[in-house]
Amino acid sequence: MTETNTYAAVAMQLAARSIEKTPDKATTRKQMLDMIGEVESKIRSATIFIKQYAGSPVKLVVLPEYLLTSYPGRISIADFADKAALRVDGAEYEALGAMAQRLQMFIAGNAYEQDENFPDLYFQSCFIIAPSGNVVLRYRRLNSMFAPTPHDVWSKYLDIYGIDGVFPVARTEIGNLAAIASEEILYPEIARALALRGAEVFAHSSSEIGSPLDTPKDIGKRARAQENMAYVISANTAGIEETTLPLASADGNSMVVDYKGRLLSESNSGETFTAFADIDLGALRAARRKPAMTNFLARQRLELFAATYSGDSPQKADGLIQNNEIQTPDRDYFLRTQEQTIERMIKDGLI
Repeated sequence: MTETNTYAAVAMQLAARSIEKTPDKATTRKQMLDMIGEVESKIRSATIFIKQYAGSPVKLVVLPEYLLTSYPGRISIADFADKAALRVDGAEYEALGAMAQRLQMFIAGNAYEQDENFPDLYFQSCFIIAPSGNVVLRYRRLNSMFAPTPHDVWSKYLDIYGIDGVFPVARTEIGNLAAIASEEILYPEIARALALRGAEVFAHSSSEIGSPLDTPKDIGKRARAQENMAYVISANTAGIEETTLPLASADGNSMVVDYKGRLLSESNSGETFTAFADIDLGALRAARRKPAMTNFLARQRLELFAATYSGDSPQKADGLIQNNEIQTPDRDYFLRTQEQTIERMIKDGLI
């Protein structure tokens, strides 16, 4: 494996396409596959321009959150899983892998996904596909408002995938890559856990409200980059098609942030590739290996926090396992668990 120390990465700001109005499973799957073809054409044109304009070849493309389906809305977990969730060995991943092969780039993205070990659920998954066409990283979102997560089936998930499967890092010729899903950029622990496993570049797939003002996610992107001495490539949607929401409700502010928390590029609204920049792994690694006040990874004394993090959590693991059976929740289940957490924290005098 020949390492590439400097290359360009791009956050493709594209409109997600909802499957809410598609009448059946076959129509849904065709729409998703057709969209992959459209996305390939846009990536190819964008990356040719970037190479001509800035001089560096594009090696990493990050796509927005749930690009092929949008969010499930009020569709039940079981129905959405059957209609639109990607299978690990399904046609959609095959098409995405073939696209990565033709483009000869790493493709990072996000989709709802079924796992044969948990057949009645789906997880929101971030993936990274190598130029070989193989999926080299699969990260399942751990904090979600309306969808199951590995934490909900924690004991079984750990038995199958281990902790490295919960916080995966792909060691590749373009650096150590990790993925963060959507609003999880607001949770410092997730990025730190990945950085402590060697992550140098965070692929962040998101669908969020863009604004000329600093949004919580904008602040989070820069903070996670700076405190972990890592690049963040954050791709937002350019709106969501085929819903009753105004198109631009989740649009704009895709960005690339360097390992010092500096904004290197940022998109305005609409479909665009303008959030691109060079990734300099040599400079990042030199900064991480240099004893200095600015080496935040080396200066962190993790043992100080072990007792706090190993104590009783208000949010209990294995919430969807009852009598050794995995339950399929309704969407309101996750709101109820949040309410119960708040009640416990009030009772314990924590809030």
